[in-house]
Amino acid sequence: MVNKPYGELTIGQRLRSRGRTLTETDVVNFCGLTGNWLEIHANAEFAKKAMFGQRIVQGGLVFVIGNALLGFDSALVEAFYGVDKLRFLKPSFIGDTIHAEAEIIRLKDRGDAHGVVTNLLTIHNQRDETVLSCEFSLLIRRTPLLDAA
Repeated sequence: MVNKPYGELTIGQRLRSRGRTLTETDVVNFCGLTGNWLEIHANAEFAKKAMFGQRIVQGGLVFVIGNALLGFDSALVEAFYGVDKLRFLKPSFIGDTIHAEAEIIRLKDRGDAHGVVTNLLTIHNQRDETVLSCEFSLLIRRTPLLDAA
């Protein structure tokens, strides 16, 4: 998502990820990890009668996979700073293939060693529908952290 030190980033920079298909395994593992066993995610027979006629992938899972597709450079990213205006605009289903797009919309100095980079993050499915949108912020180093090894 961020591939340069804080001082080298500019508003308007964009990045698009590769694609990744959401799987049954993803959904079941996320249910177990989070305890979110809502039937709309975990029960195919229940979901057939619900609004979308099939199970939907948890929004939190779409967010986590989508932003991770953009990649993080550990030498540059100090910390996840926050997320604002998170919206799930369309459902994602098992078998959908998503990709993420990010555009830097804000840069804010944070002391001598860091800055906060805010991206407009959107996640799209294989039909190029936007399924998720948010402002995603990271605390970025001005100087990359070098490996001590």
